Amino acid sequence: MIVKATWKRLLLIAVFLFLPLSKAQAQTPGGDVVLFGDNYTLGEGETLNGSIVVFGGDIDILTEAVVNDSVAIFGGDMSIAEDATINGDIAVFGGQLTISGKIKGTVFLMGGQAFLKESALVDGDIATFGGQVSQEPGAQITGDITNNTPPTVDVPDAPDAPASPNIEVKVNPFMGLINAVSTAIGMGLIGLLLGLFLQPQFERSAAAITSQPFVAGGFGALAFFVGPFVLVIMVVTLFLIPVAAVGALVIFLAWLFGMIALGQEVGERFTRAINQSWAPAITTGFGSFLLMLVTGLVGLVPCVGWLPSFLLSLVATGAALMTWFGTRNPPGSAPAVQVIETIPPAS
Repeated sequence: MIVKATWKRLLLIAVFLFLPLSKAQAQTPGGDVVLFGDNYTLGEGETLNGSIVVFGGDIDILTEAVVNDSVAIFGGDMSIAEDATINGDIAVFGGQLTISGKIKGTVFLMGGQAFLKESALVDGDIATFGGQVSQEPGAQITGDITNNTPPTVDVPDAPDAPASPNIEVKVNPFMGLINAVSTAIGMGLIGLLLGLFLQPQFERSAAAITSQPFVAGGFGALAFFVGPFVLVIMVVTLFLIPVAAVGALVIFLAWLFGMIALGQEVGERFTRAINQSWAPAITTGFGSFLLMLVTGLVGLVPCVGWLPSFLLSLVATGAALMTWFGTRNPPGSAPAVQVIETIPPAS
């Protein structure tokens, strides 16, 4: 299946996916439209030379209107009036698509429904994943209708497999130690470098970790458990694969940023404990090294060693996301109060 979306459109969608999910609208000079929580209508006879992406709203393409690019709608309904034309692909997630006009491209449905009126013409394929397609007499589809839901296959009884041989696996603890030390050194160097430029941002994320650890852990849990599910859905759509790659990169960078912010807090507490005052970048680098070394050594403990590192990763990643990589204070934190010292008049 060939998808006609261009890289410029995909990058536009990727940028807006990480904006706050409030009611907002944006239209680029190229004509692309992105909406959050609002409806979009293309009037009679109007032409849009760009793509449309709508989250939580409806799309109405009126009579003789033309869209010269792809359309994606999440959790809303879309209707294409008679004599209207879509010169691109359409993706519908969990909504209803009513077609009375012409579509020159592929229609993809995930958990949604498509109704083709008698005047409808789909000059391409219709692919569904848990969706339904119904058409009135006279509706035309030049391509194929495919259902990507995995079929049920009857598996014949297989003979009993022979007993598995006992295999002794010997783990060299020195390799785990070397890996933990090398990882800690690498994280320390990254923390030292980034600490030269992002010290205020790390401080804001560290403040979120120390003041709101459970809230930060909740954000991290969403990123680790819900995020992969959303990314898989994007990969299934094919034309959102670059967006999924950007999302995975953001989650990784949030983990890296949050762990260094937590390492900065560890470094500051360590220097205070030994009554020393180091340069901020050195404190951040050493704290990141110490944090990763300790978690790496704890990770060598069988069965339960992974748990402390995982919990720290949840909190660190969530703190980076809830502060937008340290560009704003944690939600609910009190603003800084400016103290103005009053000098009494001279007697």
